[in-house]
Amino acid sequence: MHNLLIIIQVIAAIVVIVSILMQPSKMDGFTNFVSGTTDTFFSRNKSKTRESMLARVTIVFSVIFALSVIAQNLPRFIQK
Repeated sequence: MHNLLIIIQVIAAIVVIVSILMQPSKMDGFTNFVSGTTDTFFSRNKSKTRESMLARVTIVFSVIFALSVIAQNLPRFIQK
């Protein structure tokens, strides 16, 4: 059981790191201050874009990682 939780943690950590690195930056330096906001189709309909999918993947695998860490350390807290 311990080895399975470690494998789940490693896989979840790798997926979280990759999904965070694949997300585009929210701000492009000072260009947002100078040019103002641009209202495009994708900025209004973010529910099905690649950016929203990566955000969901990040959240889901972060929760999986946290739960596996808690599950791995739970027996230590019960014994004491």
